[in-house]
Amino acid sequence: MKTTFPARIKSVAMAIAAVGLLTGCATSGNPKDPIEGFNRAMFAFNEGLDSAIIKPVAKGYDHVLPSPIKTGVTNFFSNIEDLFIGVNNLLQGKVPEAFSDLGRVVINSTVGLLGVIDFASDAGLEKHEEDFGQTFGRWGVGNGAYVVIPVFGSRTVRDTVGLVLDVATDPVANHNPERTRDIALALRLVNDRANLLPADKVIEEAALDKYSYMRDAYLQRRRNLIHDGNPPREVEANAESADPAASAEAQAGEPRAEATPASVLVASTEPAVAN
Repeated sequence: MKTTFPARIKSVAMAIAAVGLLTGCATSGNPKDPIEGFNRAMFAFNEGLDSAIIKPVAKGYDHVLPSPIKTGVTNFFSNIEDLFIGVNNLLQGKVPEAFSDLGRVVINSTVGLLGVIDFASDAGLEKHEEDFGQTFGRWGVGNGAYVVIPVFGSRTVRDTVGLVLDVATDPVANHNPERTRDIALALRLVNDRANLLPADKVIEEAALDKYSYMRDAYLQRRRNLIHDGNPPREVEANAESADPAASAEAQAGEPRAEATPASVLVASTEPAVAN
């Protein structure tokens, strides 16, 4: 049986990630990143791929196409995403948000000319961001180890499992005929990367160690997304055991975590196929 292009990418990425998780490669002192040696190697690979191919193409795309066309492309793919964003909101028990997402699809697919024009946002229907990894997190599944997957970028073990479902249900990645599908995947990747070009300078100026900066931003961003921007404060186990009353007081008075500037660019390490 013939293997499709997205399936080959997914299989290779998952296989390499599994090898890294099983072998452990080089361990680190960070309990959230026990295979840091493997992850840094994959991070360097992805950075090289981006620098050599993806970023230059994205720059050319950004330079040549006028803003209205780029906005239309972004809206078109965003409209496709809204369908399974709605499914994930429903699986998480967020029924009003799910109906809002499906309402966005209906409005933008009709009067919005297949999503090219985002009339739903103008009508007050908020754009959400949900995926199967977030759904598992809402169900109580823990992160697992942090892992960097070739091409797809930053993940946790939980989000890697979610990625498999994201790809399997992605209408773009599973579209036929194959030629149209591959063009759509390439266009989405380049358009997404072009949208992130302004954030590159922020990361380069802020990060002494880009790998650690992106890892911490990814983990914090995912935590914020799972808790809809209001995550509970993480309390150090040793502090809690030493003085439970003080820990409880600190937890009650501590402000919620906010997204770091790096979270703006973290999406560039999200899946190129299942976005």
